[in-house]
Amino acid sequence: MSDAAGSYGETVISVGLLFLGSAYRPALLEKSGRESLTVDLSSFDCMTYVETVLALAACAHTGKINRSLFRKKLKYIRYRGGKIDGYASRLHYFTDWLCDNGRKQVLRDDTRRLGGKTYRKKINFMTAHRDLYPALKKESEFQKLLILEKGLTRKSFHVIPREDLACLVDQIRQGDVIAFTTNQAGLDVAHAGFAFRQGRRLCLLHASSKKGAVVISRQPLSAYLKAHKKFTGVIVARPLSERSESV
Repeated sequence: MSDAAGSYGETVISVGLLFLGSAYRPALLEKSGRESLTVDLSSFDCMTYVETVLALAACAHTGKINRSLFRKKLKYIRYRGGKIDGYASRLHYFTDWLCDNGRKQVLRDDTRRLGGKTYRKKINFMTAHRDLYPALKKESEFQKLLILEKGLTRKSFHVIPREDLACLVDQIRQGDVIAFTTNQAGLDVAHAGFAFRQGRRLCLLHASSKKGAVVISRQPLSAYLKAHKKFTGVIVARPLSERSESV
């Protein structure tokens, strides 16, 4: 890792810490009606926290922090190809989000490089729980999600198994995005946050449903993973600045 990549990870964490103590609010983006960019800097679920921090860090890195640029960056991260085109254009599943943002060079999936194992799973949580998503009451959007899920089911992704994480923590850097894969039926990832180093301890900076706020985990990352029985492993992705894509 270069100094540029390292300093950008520090930028990500510096931004993330600004929201420490902010309220956790589930399903922030789930609403009926036309899909539009939702911006909330006072409360977060785990993914809106990750997206907001990445968007603000991208702004901070350019030295241009303003409302218009932030909204542009957030939309770019949250939607397929950076464009809003209905409910299905939002990147609902983490592995889909990761792939699209990898193409956009927002971040880089380092899981395979770190020794992650190839994994494939049936993805259908949203359509199997249609009642949880107001936008899926519309049949056309439901059908689009069905097609999307079938495509994701055919794809494989890489996961660092829970038993392998402890020996890899030294290779995870400050500000890396950490996503927790799950044994929950139909779902790829159940939670996400940022790698945060406190001295020699690698912890998690995240919007926690259990704590009801943005917090730093008391447990080291490997212990946090083991304490959650539904988590099967982690995906690790490195945020990229506009000048460090090839690092």
